[in-house]
Amino acid sequence: MNLPGFIDLHTHGIGRYDTRTGKADHIVKMAGLHGASGTQAILLSIYPGKIDEMRTTMEAVRRAMEIQKTLSRLPSLVPPLPAVILGVHLEGPFLNPSRCGALNKKSFALPSVALLKKLIAGYEDIVKIITIAPEMPRSLSVIEKCADMGIRVNMGHSDATFKKALEGKKAGASGITHIFNAMRPFHHREPGLAGLGLIDEDLYIEVIADGVHIHPRVLELIFSKKRLDRIMLVSDSVKNRGKKGKPVYESKGVLAGSGITISDSADILREMGIPDAEIVEAAIDNPARYVGYSLPV
Repeated sequence: MNLPGFIDLHTHGIGRYDTRTGKADHIVKMAGLHGASGTQAILLSIYPGKIDEMRTTMEAVRRAMEIQKTLSRLPSLVPPLPAVILGVHLEGPFLNPSRCGALNKKSFALPSVALLKKLIAGYEDIVKIITIAPEMPRSLSVIEKCADMGIRVNMGHSDATFKKALEGKKAGASGITHIFNAMRPFHHREPGLAGLGLIDEDLYIEVIADGVHIHPRVLELIFSKKRLDRIMLVSDSVKNRGKKGKPVYESKGVLAGSGITISDSADILREMGIPDAEIVEAAIDNPARYVGYSLPV
């Protein structure tokens, strides 16, 4: 789709590369592949793991950001430009094992402010978003701490009831990670986290628009009922393993992410009849506002 400069706030990998790495050049190559697909900026999503492992990836991202700054001063850069690396999204480790999805639940940890500080010490400036399950013990104090630090908190990988999700919002959470996926299913007597995301006027929601993670008719529901300036398209892309443009499954049939880019999502939504102006808002304006990214004039 010929629209300018998408922004992807949830990508684990693309092509042959992903964020399970300590190599800055792999992160730089990811940014290059995203840039070639029409994405102007990305937030690298870090898998939950041991604290040292997550910090190793954060260090790789920081070094990749420094490499990008150095390269940006060179006059010889020609299109397509690499996507600007905005920092990291920590998808864990404070998640609910019962809603692990494709993530390794053995890598999850009980929420604590002390563990949070240990995890992000020295990287506070590049941690833009963290996903937390609000129903876990002591999660609300961690959400409050993150919000006080200026880190956006998404609720996700969660079995939260509507009440618990609302408590998470009141503690400072401002978004929902890949709505409907890896969370308590919506029910007419217990809407849960997904229900809160649909009807709440303040919460931003990540939407994986590949036609599989969310049924096309539910995508239509989201765009017709959710406040438009709170919808954010994300790829949740992983190392493609030959699955470019398609969902990626684990061996047991569990969705493990996607092989799409935001450009692919835009094409799918356009075919469904979603207006270009709404796609631009969900794919560029809203994610930029969420992480405080100033769009190029």
